[in-house]
Amino acid sequence: MKRRDFVRLGMAAGALAGVAHEALAAGTAGGSASGILDAGVREQQAQMAAGKLSSSSLVKQYLARIAAIDKAGPRLNAVIETNPDALKIAAEMDRERAAGKLRSPLHGIPVLLKDNIATADRMSTSAGSLALNGVRAVKDAHIVALLRKAGAVIIGKTNLSEWANMRSTHSVSGWSGRGGQTRNPYALDRNTSGSSSGSGAAAAAGLATLTVGTETDGSIVSPSSSCGIVGIKPTLGLLSRSGIIPIAHSQDTAGPMTRSVADAALMLAAMAGADADDKATAASSGHIADYAAALRTDGLKGKRIGVARNFFGSNDAVDAIIEQELAVLKAQGAILVDVKVPNVDKYNDSELQVLLYEFAPGLEAYLKNYAPHAPVKNMGDVIAFNAKNAAREMPYFKQEHLIAAQAKPGLDAKEYREALANDLRYSRDEGIDQVMKEHKLDALVAPTGGPAWLTDYINGDHYGGSFSSPAAVAGYPHITVPAGYTRGLPIGISFVGGAWSEASLIGMAYAYEQASKRRRAPTFPASINVKL
Repeated sequence: MKRRDFVRLGMAAGALAGVAHEALAAGTAGGSASGILDAGVREQQAQMAAGKLSSSSLVKQYLARIAAIDKAGPRLNAVIETNPDALKIAAEMDRERAAGKLRSPLHGIPVLLKDNIATADRMSTSAGSLALNGVRAVKDAHIVALLRKAGAVIIGKTNLSEWANMRSTHSVSGWSGRGGQTRNPYALDRNTSGSSSGSGAAAAAGLATLTVGTETDGSIVSPSSSCGIVGIKPTLGLLSRSGIIPIAHSQDTAGPMTRSVADAALMLAAMAGADADDKATAASSGHIADYAAALRTDGLKGKRIGVARNFFGSNDAVDAIIEQELAVLKAQGAILVDVKVPNVDKYNDSELQVLLYEFAPGLEAYLKNYAPHAPVKNMGDVIAFNAKNAAREMPYFKQEHLIAAQAKPGLDAKEYREALANDLRYSRDEGIDQVMKEHKLDALVAPTGGPAWLTDYINGDHYGGSFSSPAAVAGYPHITVPAGYTRGLPIGISFVGGAWSEASLIGMAYAYEQASKRRRAPTFPASINVKL
């Protein structure tokens, strides 16, 4: 299996099931349960400002919905743990609102975090591994501290592909030893993709207003596409990685996963900011924009967009959907140019080498700083734990990547330095930067990936193409937006740009979203109708 075949991805319930997206939107104004839970930040804030809704009520309704459709009913298994202090936090936000204090647009808004993001509370931070089950972080991740400062209410953690899909060459996305298998709300026998599988399914199913994922290569945009939501993988360094269980500091980042571009923009704004403990964030100085102001319906007008034709051709149905959506971009004033992103085949092997080199030292540093009391201290301890607990931890696939990472020498090795230089050369200078400069482009577009595949514990994951690697390896921003459906399974369209181009991409993505309005709520079918 090639590196690109795993890292991209690794990296009242019955009544609710039949409710269409239009009905949910119509119900929002009246504050109905289904409507308000599927609504966005601005709608929920309007209800709270009008005194028709409180943060406490909203949190209670989301917790009830998690019980009804995540732990029962369709049993999505997207939420690995709920926060026992969520209602207490919500009540405090309500008290502040009553006193006239509003911290930010996220004041009182419920959020679910991927379970590799440290929270200094009564929840575990485990990366889905039983080796860290019950281990509480000693301090918040930097982005968590910013979300709390903004008044967001963290109501729980989401399941993920264990160790962010960097455990095995034969992994099954969305499965972890601690959390089990997350299921796709658009077809329960289909995969959510990984590794931010729980965040994708939870956002799609309305288990919280907002969710957070993390990506090394594809782990935000792929589950977002597979679950019919918006995902933003930002420029490396826009959001701090401090307190996030790592794979590779050269590519890791957190990002929003939401039901709308507007919500993703508001959440990105809340989490962006420099962090003394993450040197990469120093580069964000002067580049953090007003992402809410970028939400313009004319965001596509006059934009030169390169259609990355070498990322078409994996699936005829997907190509047909995206071709249709290109007409929407043109109708909104975009100028489309057919291009090919160069040299995308020149960093397959080197990307894997970089990830393997950086994984073990990054994990050891996280454990030392955020979980010094954990029973495992390093990669070797994790490998030994898995071997000792193989029946629970390795019933479907092994730990080849953990073993390979453990065997790598230090980051001063020539092989590592050459691999990293190769990645940056062909993904940036002779990749995205080259094609955008040559054609004077504002962005690139392509299908985000293929439709969700059947979860398969025998053969592992199956892939239908992906546009994640160029932006992931380069450390550049990538936004995916729902573009349509094939046999009921969501398909996303991707907008990729150069470093720090989030505001411009958000404007384009928002203009497209508002013109197309392709997203519809899931209905939790057991499977799909495979007949044409």
